[in-house]
Amino acid sequence: MDVRANESSNGIRMSWNIWPCNKADAAKLSIPLGCIYTPLKGVDNLQLVQYEPVRCKASTCGAVLNPSCSVDFRTKLWGCKFCGTSNPFPAHYAEHISETRLPPELYPQSTTIEYILAAVSAPPVFFLVLDVTVIEDELEQAKDSLQQSLAMMPQNALVGFITFGAHVYVHELAAQSPHAFAFRGSKEYSSQQVAYQLGFGQQGNRQGGASAAAARFLMPVADCEFTLMSLLDDLARDSWPQSGTPKRPQLCTGAALSVALGLLETTYRQSSARILLVVGGPCNVGPGMVVGEELAETIRSHLDLQKDRPNAKYSKAASKFYGSLASRAVSSGIGLDIFACSLDQVGLHEMKVMSDKTGGYMVMSDSFSMSVFKDSFRKMFDCDENGYLQIGFNAYVDIFTSPDFKCAGALGGLSSTQKKGTFVSEVEVGEAGTSQWQVGALDKNTTMAFYFDVPGNVAPNSQGYLQLQTYYSHPSGQKRLRVTTISHRYASPNMANIANGFDQEAAAVLTARQAVYHGHGQEVIDRMLIKLVSKFADYRKDRADTFKLSEEFAAFPQFMYHLRRSHFLQTFGTSPDETAYYRTIIMRENTLNSLVMIQPALLEYSFKHELPQPVALDVQSLKNDIILLMDTFFCVVVWRGEQIQRWCDAKYQDDEQYASFKTLLQAPATDAKQILTDRFPVPKFIQTSAGGSQARFVTAKVNPSNTGGASAIEPGAVITDDQSLRAFMDHLIKLVMKADRVAAEEARLSSGRIIVVCLSSLLLLMILLLTLALALHAGPSNPRGASTWGGPVWREALHNNYLGRYFVALFSAIVACPQRRLAQVRPNLLPPPSPPIKTDLR
Repeated sequence: MDVRANESSNGIRMSWNIWPCNKADAAKLSIPLGCIYTPLKGVDNLQLVQYEPVRCKASTCGAVLNPSCSVDFRTKLWGCKFCGTSNPFPAHYAEHISETRLPPELYPQSTTIEYILAAVSAPPVFFLVLDVTVIEDELEQAKDSLQQSLAMMPQNALVGFITFGAHVYVHELAAQSPHAFAFRGSKEYSSQQVAYQLGFGQQGNRQGGASAAAARFLMPVADCEFTLMSLLDDLARDSWPQSGTPKRPQLCTGAALSVALGLLETTYRQSSARILLVVGGPCNVGPGMVVGEELAETIRSHLDLQKDRPNAKYSKAASKFYGSLASRAVSSGIGLDIFACSLDQVGLHEMKVMSDKTGGYMVMSDSFSMSVFKDSFRKMFDCDENGYLQIGFNAYVDIFTSPDFKCAGALGGLSSTQKKGTFVSEVEVGEAGTSQWQVGALDKNTTMAFYFDVPGNVAPNSQGYLQLQTYYSHPSGQKRLRVTTISHRYASPNMANIANGFDQEAAAVLTARQAVYHGHGQEVIDRMLIKLVSKFADYRKDRADTFKLSEEFAAFPQFMYHLRRSHFLQTFGTSPDETAYYRTIIMRENTLNSLVMIQPALLEYSFKHELPQPVALDVQSLKNDIILLMDTFFCVVVWRGEQIQRWCDAKYQDDEQYASFKTLLQAPATDAKQILTDRFPVPKFIQTSAGGSQARFVTAKVNPSNTGGASAIEPGAVITDDQSLRAFMDHLIKLVMKADRVAAEEARLSSGRIIVVCLSSLLLLMILLLTLALALHAGPSNPRGASTWGGPVWREALHNNYLGRYFVALFSAIVACPQRRLAQVRPNLLPPPSPPIKTDLR
């Protein structure tokens, strides 16, 4: 089965393409039932039609006509696969439809179709929010990027500008001379307060939601480009405080965001608006502050957060504040983008929720002068062949499922709208309890993960149906609806064919997202992996050399090995901001990019092969006479072996007789440039050699199959305490074998446990009857102390309940015996790896 076929035609991949028939069988699989969906992916042969879709008339449904629907050409009715309702075709459909004349949405290849609707939206709105407390060189670089973006924005796009330091300044772009409204940086502002201070009401009269007064602050690029360019040229650093003890510059990031959000809430609510925050330091004034002004007070680390140390005292309040801003943005359909550039932390750990809930970008770099920031900021405004921005605004994603399964939740840059319905499962994963989600901003790579639940029994070999509707604002001003409808098959009764439909790449990404969102540790992943491999591996009992995984499952343990070592689960050597950045990115990227984050790609360039060859991510691949190109998604590294580096130092590439060597050096650089051009955010580019200081970016990621030793260190060995992939697999096989013995032991003991419980119950009944007989036999006529069955000995035993206590103790001991026996053979978890090598000086 081609598990990747749906991705090119529909932008969707499923962890299981053949599903279990009931909840019990689904639990045995351990891998979640789910799909990874990229709504705006450029799919093959996309049908683009300009009319309203035909929807199911059922009040609890609303699914769109699709190729999976049953059509009765005689009665002109179509049957909905999601609720079973029969719907009449509209008059203009019924008049012309036949078996040979079908509308585009019924073509077999139209499983994904996009409707251009009659509704229109206002032009895109970009609100620039700039930190002016950074040093002069950094401020100049930031201003330069903003000026470049103005030249790339559509001329009809609206733009606003805010600067902030100790206070917030909203710049009036319609004024002939520089003019700004100041807001105190120590407080949060609601939309009503912002509107009152800026001099306009809650709602304007002009189409698009902006009043004449508000148009002074949000103007088309064509009308204010010169004014804004001049304003940026004259912009100076906010150096408050002027003198005294060296302190951090006062920065009111939280107040600035609340002002920008309040202005857009008032003027462009539920429109095509984004806030672009460009920040170079931590907030230390007003709401959202993450550190104090004193330089002696260090910003929180992971250990500080875990132990709740004094310098982490701001974190909870800041996270709550930014969460409230994110909720306001979601309710108004606004995207929040964060571009953070600093050698120190800026508070991304607390601000992460804004990008996570609105779908906005998050970009982190060391400096505004680096290509990671400059090229990423520029790419945001790249246009397609038709001259439109390659992004969408204010989207809503609805899900429809056939009655045999339900949606348990979704993950990835979206927020629940709490829309209840028949498609919602009682099981909750991520943003759950709804069949609709809101996404403030999305692009062609924005990817969402949906998780499903099979609540009842389904007929074997039957079909299940899934429809995803994405309603969004196109940069052209059009409202569009993209509809994707797919189906899946249910397994045979014994699940013999279910392995053929397993997509190990999609499963790894779904597992990683769920682990990151819920904060699952390695133990949860280990249990899941042992359970999966135990079910689908082929081996003989107690024969490790016979262990084998089929092609569908062979790479999955390797993905989990690298996931356990990654910064998505490990926090050693990274700051809270870095961890927040890594986790935010993996939650929204497509399958291929997510796999590169989990297990980096490694290409080898040598004289032996004309084309680059993919090689194992292993220390054995680090050879002297080759060049390696490693792509970790966040950075692209060109690594040269010792021999290659010596030739470079000798300048052989400048000699014409060594033209082939020059070609070899240029090949990885050309491929790296292509990766940098195509990716967002733009990764960091690194060139290094064996033994170089930045070679750690490579050695920290490769499998340490040759770790060296204390007595003799082999050349090229990586000195680390991490397990190798081979040791990991050997231990996994050992535990799978042990788990097999546990299952056999449980089966054997279950029958014995039933017999023990039955005999114990019978013994209890006999004792109770005997005690009752003794009590009845001891009547009031018998003298106290008489030697009868009802005498004082038995009266005392009955009064003190000796028999009951004795039986309870005996019963507990008998029932606990199988449990103690089972605990002796139950497998331990895979041993956790030691902390990875630190790969950043941050």
